Amino acid sequence: MADFVGAVDQGTTSTRFMIFDHGGNEVARHQLEHEQILPRAGWVEHNPTEIWERTRAVIQTALTTANLQASDLAAVGITNQRETTVVWNRRTGRPYGNAIVWQDTRTDRIAAALDKDGRGDVIRRKAGLPPATYFSGGKLQWILENVDGVREAAEAGDALFGTTDSWLLWNLTGGPDGGVHVTDVTNASRTMLMNLETLDWDDELLSFFGVPRAMLPAIRPSSTPDFYGVTRAEGPLGGEVPLSGALGDQQAATVGQVCFEVGQAKNTYGTGNFLLLNTGHEPVRSQHGLLTTVCYQLGADKPVYALEGSIAVTGSAVQWLRDQLGIISGAAQSEALARQVEDNGGVYFVPAFSGLFAPYWRSDARGAIVGLSRYNTNAHLARATLESICYQTRDVVEAMQADSGVTLDVLRVDGGVTANQLCMQLQADILGVPVSKPVVAETTALGAAYAAGLAVGFWESTDELVQNWNEDQRWQPSWTEEQREKGYAGWKKAVSRTLDWVDVES
Repeated sequence: MADFVGAVDQGTTSTRFMIFDHGGNEVARHQLEHEQILPRAGWVEHNPTEIWERTRAVIQTALTTANLQASDLAAVGITNQRETTVVWNRRTGRPYGNAIVWQDTRTDRIAAALDKDGRGDVIRRKAGLPPATYFSGGKLQWILENVDGVREAAEAGDALFGTTDSWLLWNLTGGPDGGVHVTDVTNASRTMLMNLETLDWDDELLSFFGVPRAMLPAIRPSSTPDFYGVTRAEGPLGGEVPLSGALGDQQAATVGQVCFEVGQAKNTYGTGNFLLLNTGHEPVRSQHGLLTTVCYQLGADKPVYALEGSIAVTGSAVQWLRDQLGIISGAAQSEALARQVEDNGGVYFVPAFSGLFAPYWRSDARGAIVGLSRYNTNAHLARATLESICYQTRDVVEAMQADSGVTLDVLRVDGGVTANQLCMQLQADILGVPVSKPVVAETTALGAAYAAGLAVGFWESTDELVQNWNEDQRWQPSWTEEQREKGYAGWKKAVSRTLDWVDVES
């Protein structure tokens, strides 16, 4: 048996390849960013060819850095930005255009129309999702209607659809020369096209978006002893490495955080925030603006479901301070700047750049900075940005408790923003519960590695994975209840100011 497992983590802003040992410890990694293409307001795109080239490069560099061969890997898993939509030609391997990213809002009229005639209620019931610009179905409809030649190619079986897991799996297994067109249940559950009960594409849902079934990937478990396929000799891993695990990034982080018990929850802080609560083998239908989603399916076991609170803009709000406003030179500087003040000075920043996701689902909202006076400085804005990450998380936690009846004892956290000590302390203060970070903070890649390794027997059971989990740091709440409620009331008031800004019907 080889000594390591690899994981491709194809994210919104970068792609990385990480290698783990049997203890779940990081052995090597390499990471490269890719271009964020912003053709017009509300549009966000990626170049799928660039993503594939970056994937090849990070795999090769990580292996070289660790002085390893592909044969040292027992298996490879893939995790990915989930709803980002790619359509490519089966025969040439060329995309029909840029990928439409999950943050993109060009489909707002498509989403609004679904709720006007009752189709939205069917989508909620069957797919567990509200009609929203976030999900893949509307993006795929837009491509079919607006990109020349795609509809005809799809009807002929030549145009393939996939989220980026499918795109990479297809390329790693040969591309036009026999590439495997598959996805897993977690990614499929983010399209508005899969029935949560049957775990298959649903003909009624496909009809809502005009999607030909022939262009869709086969849906498989998240971890499968049968593999999705094996790598090809001409690829970055060489030949015959099993590709045996795939999970959408937030479900992968839930596995990486070993939230295998009903009631366990994790929050990942990345470009956006994503809080998932394990609800067991039965889907829980949300009444408070959350998503019902597949959490994972390991082999032939029953699927495990989750409630999810998806927040569009958290870490990317810090990037905005850096790239658009220029008030910080790097993400780490946001903490130092925010520490220059004791509080937000009355300033709230609601970063509704792509509308508001959970629990509001308001595509008409846009970002707002409120409460400004001449007293305020860039330090107050930096602190308000960190607080916005934490207040949006509280919105989701409140909804989750209302839906499930589960009151959190502790929130497990991971992702890049957890390096910000002030932000994590603010999160504990604003929630009023301890916040716990594991030794391996990059749990998204770890979860994909776990799924792949379980499939090939590298790990025998999830019990082994639980033993690997160790706490690195814990933040305890320090605010009084009065501080907490006053701050949250101010946040809710700020959110109300962002609504009805864009007319999605026009």
